[in-house]
Amino acid sequence: MLDVIGLTPDEEQLYRCLVQLTTARVGELAERLGRPRADILAQLDTLRGKGLVPPVGPDPDAPLRPLAPDVPLGEALLRRQEALESARAAVTQLTEEYRAGMRRHDAAHLVEVVTGARALRERLRDLQNGARSEVLWFCRANPLAMAGQENVEEFDALARGVRYRAIYEREMLLEPGALADVEQGVRAGEQARVLDRLPVRLAIVDGRTAVCPLVPERGSGEPTAAVIGRSQLLDALLALFESHWLMATPVSSSAAPIEGRAGGGYRPDAEEVRLLSLFVAGVPDKSIASQLGVSRRTVQRRLADLMTVAGVDTRPGLAYQAARRGWL
Repeated sequence: MLDVIGLTPDEEQLYRCLVQLTTARVGELAERLGRPRADILAQLDTLRGKGLVPPVGPDPDAPLRPLAPDVPLGEALLRRQEALESARAAVTQLTEEYRAGMRRHDAAHLVEVVTGARALRERLRDLQNGARSEVLWFCRANPLAMAGQENVEEFDALARGVRYRAIYEREMLLEPGALADVEQGVRAGEQARVLDRLPVRLAIVDGRTAVCPLVPERGSGEPTAAVIGRSQLLDALLALFESHWLMATPVSSSAAPIEGRAGGGYRPDAEEVRLLSLFVAGVPDKSIASQLGVSRRTVQRRLADLMTVAGVDTRPGLAYQAARRGWL
């Protein structure tokens, strides 16, 4: 869960174990985690370098205490955010460079402007029908041209082996029927993730063509979009997508098979998988209740039951255990 800010899964598990114990010796940590002592010592050295464990004292086998994570991990998160802002600035800069270039050269073969919802919808369908390897989506609330349930081309492309990676804005999951549409895509093979906010609407096909909406046409108010060919601008849009993909939370389908997943022991049923998927994605309890057709109190009770099964007493602990045990 914290690998996006530089903490490996083994390091995170070791640190969480130390936090839960509040104080422990190396031998106790090795026994609890079932790892060789040498591995624990090496990972503790790494955690010291990241400011999460105090320096070695006079007695190397003295009990260890964890350091507060907010400062060191907060700094790592800030660096990740700064990198994302740099990517956004690069897109803005490249857009300006592109516009300046258009005033000097005829580059109509690189960018085409499509006007009107119907024309944009047809272009998106043509691109998906011609896709060979991968389609990337930034999906924001209130789509301009094509709602999720209208995108039947995705299922045809998935069936012929095209990979789909989609990032959904959290607000979009709160729209009626939106979650069911996302789950249908996940069951068909789509890889879906969620973020609080997305900077733009975007579709990229095979890493060579992007569709990015522009301002509405003056007068008619019809949506317009740029169809962008291979260029530095397209490279920047690809980098923007990948940076958001690393930060986004995966979404699982309630119908995804649970047998054979790692973790052993308890296996949540389909309804619990759907609940956990929404919970880990950060959807509020009230909205989860609406999506599941139950009361908010029922959602809170089910989450409390899952916390008991996972052996934790906090919601962050439940999210960690759900990922570690392969429940999602």
